[in-house]
Amino acid sequence: MVATPATRPEPRQGARERILDTAYELFSHRGIHDVGIDELVERAGVAKATLYKHFPSKDELVLAFLEQREQIWTYGWVEREARRRGATPEGQLLAIFDLFDEWFKGDDFEGCSFVNTLLEFGDLDHPLGRASAVYLENVRSVVRSLALEAGLRDPDAFALSWHILMKGSIVQAAEGDRDAAKRAQALGSLLIEQHR
Repeated sequence: MVATPATRPEPRQGARERILDTAYELFSHRGIHDVGIDELVERAGVAKATLYKHFPSKDELVLAFLEQREQIWTYGWVEREARRRGATPEGQLLAIFDLFDEWFKGDDFEGCSFVNTLLEFGDLDHPLGRASAVYLENVRSVVRSLALEAGLRDPDAFALSWHILMKGSIVQAAEGDRDAAKRAQALGSLLIEQHR
C-alpha cells in the first residue's frame, strides 16, 4: 500500500464530521452526480434531517468537501511532501511527480477531485464549477511559490505549464498509464530548464 495518508481524512465522531468524511470518500472516488443524498445518509449513519441541518443543500456539502480536499490533498500532501522530499525548490517541484508516481501505482488513486467536479458541472457560472477553478488556481499558487523560490523566469507562465503536466499525468494515469508521473517528470525537467 502506498503511503498517501493525506488523501483521506482521519475518521471523526460527530454527525457533521461523519457526513463530511463519508462525502469525501464517495465524492473523491465516484464524483458528485453519482452519489445521492440517500446513500450519503445511510453510509454516514445519520438521518436526512441531520445532513440538511449541517449542510442545507448537496452543493453546500460539495463545497465543504472541496475545501477539505484542498487542506488534505493540496496543502497536507502535495505541498508538504514535495517540500519535505526535495532538497531545493527545483527538487521540490520534481518531487511532486514522485508523489504522483506512488499515488498512481497505489490502490487509492482516484484522480483529481477539482478537475472531476469542474468537468461534471462544466460551467464556471455554477458555484461548484467556480469553486473547483479556484481550488485549481490554488494548486498553481503552490507551484508558483516553488518557481519563485527556485528563481525561475516568469513563474506565472511556468505554473500554468507545470499544472498542465500535473493534470495531464493524472488523466493519463486514469487511462491506465501508471508511469504517467515519470513521463511528466521528464517533461518537467525540460520545462525547468526553459525557465532558468
